[in-house]
Amino acid sequence: MADTLQQLLRDRAEHDAVAVKYGDRSWTWREHIAAACTQAAALIASADPTRPLHVGTLLGNTPEMLTALAAAGLGGYPLCGINTTRRGDALARDIAKVDCQILLTDAEHWHLLDGLELSGVTVFDTSTTEWAQLLADAPDLTPHREVGPDDTFMMIFTSGTSGEPKAVEVPHSMVLFAGSALVERYGLDSSDVCYLAMPLFHSNAVYAGWSVALGAGAAMAPAKFSASRFLADVRRYGITYMNYVGKPLAYILATPEQPDDRDNPLRVAFGNEAADRDIEAFSRRFGCTVWDGFGSTETAVIITRPDDCPAGSIGRGFPGVAIYHPDTLTECAVAEFDENGALKNADDAVGELVNTSGGGLFRGYYNDPDATGERMRHGMYWSGDLAYRDAEGWIYLAGRTADWMRVDGENLTTAPIERILLRLPAINRVAVYPVPDEFVGDQVMAAIVLQDGAELTPDAFEKFLSEQRDLSPKAWPRYVWIADDLPSTATNKILKRELVALGVEPAGRVLWKREGTTFFREIAFQQENAE
Repeated sequence: MADTLQQLLRDRAEHDAVAVKYGDRSWTWREHIAAACTQAAALIASADPTRPLHVGTLLGNTPEMLTALAAAGLGGYPLCGINTTRRGDALARDIAKVDCQILLTDAEHWHLLDGLELSGVTVFDTSTTEWAQLLADAPDLTPHREVGPDDTFMMIFTSGTSGEPKAVEVPHSMVLFAGSALVERYGLDSSDVCYLAMPLFHSNAVYAGWSVALGAGAAMAPAKFSASRFLADVRRYGITYMNYVGKPLAYILATPEQPDDRDNPLRVAFGNEAADRDIEAFSRRFGCTVWDGFGSTETAVIITRPDDCPAGSIGRGFPGVAIYHPDTLTECAVAEFDENGALKNADDAVGELVNTSGGGLFRGYYNDPDATGERMRHGMYWSGDLAYRDAEGWIYLAGRTADWMRVDGENLTTAPIERILLRLPAINRVAVYPVPDEFVGDQVMAAIVLQDGAELTPDAFEKFLSEQRDLSPKAWPRYVWIADDLPSTATNKILKRELVALGVEPAGRVLWKREGTTFFREIAFQQENAE
C-alpha cells in the first residue's frame, strides 16, 4: 500500500480506466497522470530554487484543477487551495499568507486579480497559448522532492465561519487515510464515478472526493454545484458516489420532486452537516445511501457514525475524543434528559469537543503560531465545537463556541434548536443565533428559508413550537426572519456573524417578533411595504 500520494499517483500511471469526465470529454488515468507530470516538471523548472515552492490554485472544479492536484502530489511540492469566492484585499492576503511563489488561474478567475499587489508571485493563466507552450517545453519530471507521509501535500484554508480563514498544513498521510477509509467502507473501485461538485480548494472535496477517486482508481466528474442540474449530471456521467458539505442536500431537496427521481445510478452520498430529515428524504427520493459524519479541515477530532447511531447524534469519537469545560479544564458531565427528551443539565453537560491525546493528524496553521497555539492548549486540541454526550457515549453537536446564548438566566446553544425547527416540513434551511436582549443577556433569533412553494404563518409557527415538548420555552425564537436565502461560505456553511450583524430591525425583511407567546409581523415592515 502506498505511503504517500506521490506513490499512489505513480501507481495510477499505467491504468487505462477513465480518470476524468468533463462535458463530452474523458481522459484515462494514464493520460491524466502524464499531463500532471508535465505540469509539475514545467512549474519546477520555472520556479526560483532559492524560495519555497508553494503553488497556489485560483481555479474552479475543472480538469485543470484536478491536474494541479495530481501535479503537486507527483512533483512533491505543496499546493495552496485559494478560495475563489474571496475578493480584493482578502484574496491577496490569502495568497500572501501561504507564501505562494506561483499562482495558477484561468480566464474565468483572472479578473479577480485586477488591482491586487502580488509581490513575488508568478501568475500563470492556464487558458492561454503561453501556458500551453510552457507545458510543451517542459523537461522530464524530476520531483522537487521525494516526499514522506508527514510532508505537506496541501495548504487548505478553513471555511472562515468564525473568523478569518486559516491555512491548515495537510500531510500526505491525512489525505491517504481519509480516502482509503471511504474506499474500503463503500467498496469503491475503478467501475465507480465520483461526483466532485464541492469546491476542490476545500478539505471536504479533497478528503472525501478526490482522494476517494484516487484510492479506488475511479473516474472523477468535476462540476460546479447546482441543485437544479444535480440529477442531470448524475445521469449524464453515471455518478455512483458523491461527497457534500453543509446544505447541498437541502438545496437539492428544495427542487420539485419528480416520479422518476430514483431512476439514477447514484449509490452512496457521504458528507458532513446534513440534517437527519434531509438525510432520510434524500435517501428515499434518489434511492441511495447517505452517510453523514463529523469533519473539519484540521481532522484532529475524529468521530464516526455507525449504523445504529441515534437520530441527532454525530456518532462516537476515536480514543482521546472528549467534551471539556474550557474554563475548568475538566470533562463535562453526562447529558441528562427530561421525560420529553430535552437536555436538563446544559450548564454541566455542554462543553467543547477536544482531543485529549493531542492534535492527531493536525500539523498546525501555516505561518500562524498564535492560531495554532489557540487550538493546542494544555496538551489538548480544542475544536471550537460545542457538544454533549449521553450515557451510551453518543455525541451531539450544540454549535460553535460563539453560539452560546444566555436567555433569561439560562444557557442555551443553537444546534439543538435548529434540529427541532427542521421538524417543520415547511422549513428547508434554518439558522439560529443570539441577538442582544434589550435589558440583559440574549434573545433567540431564527432565520428561516422555506421549501419551494411552502407557506408559513405566525400562528402556524407558534402552534408548531407549542407541540415540541423537548423545546424549552426559553428557546422559542423571539425574532423570526423569513428569508429568501442565507449568507454562506463557498462550502455551503451559513455565516452566522453576518446574520448577527443585520440586527433585529426589519429593513425591508419579513420579520416577526414575539411578545409573550404571540408572533406578529413588524408594523415597521408593513409600513415600508406600503410606501
